[in-house]
Amino acid sequence: MPGEGKDPEFLSTLERGLRVLKSFDEDHSEMTLSEVAAKTGLNPAVARRCLNTLVELGYMGKHERKFLLRPKVLTIGSAFLSSMHVEHVCLPGLQHLRDQTGDSASLSVLSGDEILYIAHVSTDRRFRLQTNVGTRYPFHATSMGKVLAAFLDAPTRAELVKGARLQRFTERTLIDADALEARFQLIRERGYDSALDELDYGIVSIAIPIFDRSRNVIAAINCSTSTTRISQDELVRTRLPLLRNAAGEIEAALRQWPALAASLHQE
Repeated sequence: MPGEGKDPEFLSTLERGLRVLKSFDEDHSEMTLSEVAAKTGLNPAVARRCLNTLVELGYMGKHERKFLLRPKVLTIGSAFLSSMHVEHVCLPGLQHLRDQTGDSASLSVLSGDEILYIAHVSTDRRFRLQTNVGTRYPFHATSMGKVLAAFLDAPTRAELVKGARLQRFTERTLIDADALEARFQLIRERGYDSALDELDYGIVSIAIPIFDRSRNVIAAINCSTSTTRISQDELVRTRLPLLRNAAGEIEAALRQWPALAASLHQE
């Protein structure tokens, strides 16, 4: 359970409230008390107190018998973006990359066994999988996720793979631990990863790591586009130098904002 073996000042009540907030997602936009309790694993009485507190604070609302998130919950995420100056640090390099290539460009970090998008600039092209700031995808099916995993120390990387639900999204998705480790070794050798039809058909991407001033990998950036626009080999050949330039811009900006670099360190 969360909190076991942690700081004695760990507030289990706060953890439970956050667990309730995080239980709402694309497939669970409205839930009854019993549904929230079942999804979070909380006692119904505890879940009810959490829900009623969040309603009182304005982060949740109630429609008939169902609870739902209210817009105020966005202030939690926007506080990170504004206080860490993400727009000033990350977006210029990504926007330049997008303007040069016509590809979508993103920056993400590893969060559990998923990648979490911190910054994203898109094109007008429509993919079946839509991406925004806050979007999460399983690490093993994305180029950024495999880059981030590749540069973990060996025990942490093995624990990540062992604990992850390695779901197969396409016939090209890597779900074998040995195959993933071989891919990680290749990523460390060449400094990038490219994924073709691994998360969904018709998507090709290339990603590289972002380093802090101590040469620790703290994030990854990528270019992604449709396979109808470019082949994987051409993507790597033409985008890799541009990605490295963008990474250099972001790494230089991070040196001016050390708080953001510290915040991005992998959980």
